Amino acid sequence: MAVPAFDYDAELRRYQPWLREAVAVGPDDIVLDIGCGAGTTTCEAARLAIRGRALGIDVSAARLEVARRLAGNVANVRFEQADAQVHEFPPAEFTLALSRFGTMFFADPVAAFTNLGRALRPGARLVQLVWQAGDRQEWLSEISRAVGNPPAPDDSPFSLGDPAAVSEVLTTAGFTDLRLTDLAEPLWYGPDPGTAVDAVRPLRLVGDVLAQLDDAETEHALDRLREVMATHQSADGVWLGSRAWLVTACRGAG
Repeated sequence: MAVPAFDYDAELRRYQPWLREAVAVGPDDIVLDIGCGAGTTTCEAARLAIRGRALGIDVSAARLEVARRLAGNVANVRFEQADAQVHEFPPAEFTLALSRFGTMFFADPVAAFTNLGRALRPGARLVQLVWQAGDRQEWLSEISRAVGNPPAPDDSPFSLGDPAAVSEVLTTAGFTDLRLTDLAEPLWYGPDPGTAVDAVRPLRLVGDVLAQLDDAETEHALDRLREVMATHQSADGVWLGSRAWLVTACRGAG
């Protein structure tokens, strides 16, 4: 049986209001959504940019298929499969760039943000959510403990978790007026422990471990995972803690 795709929109629901307020899309904005996934944030931006438009880019063709389908009749949105680090964007095209946990995986962050900066008009804003360090993520430690997998190294999803590193990357790439806001919000994994276990199985954090186990070991790991999820059950579902930085900056005039 195929494992369903992970629902990042559901997981990250508590972060969306923070991003929406910080982005503050205006009616004339031309928006670039970096690592747009299934396009929820892109479509939201397009609906607010009533005289502008929004472009969502992602490296995953499968996610972009979902994004195009979910966009429906939003006329001023489009999606493109692209790697933001090397894609040839039209110069000075966008008035606003945003990303919801989509900028941490660049092989060369300075090159990537420099390339993105060229796509922005002078003074354009960049607003992004990035994970803080892995040792500040309850979801990571709890799920890892349950399946017997050590926490992921800080050079993957948490590569922008150090404020000094973020500042150096963005400043070198030509951005100014950098500001980081410390956010702590729980992540939602489903209405009950069983659903939560099914939800996280597509994650590499879980799937890569289970793929190395025999049937009996897999069942034991899943039992431990259900127990962990049960300890985090509340009236409205299973929630595990997380911490993120809301990073805002402006494209420099140079």
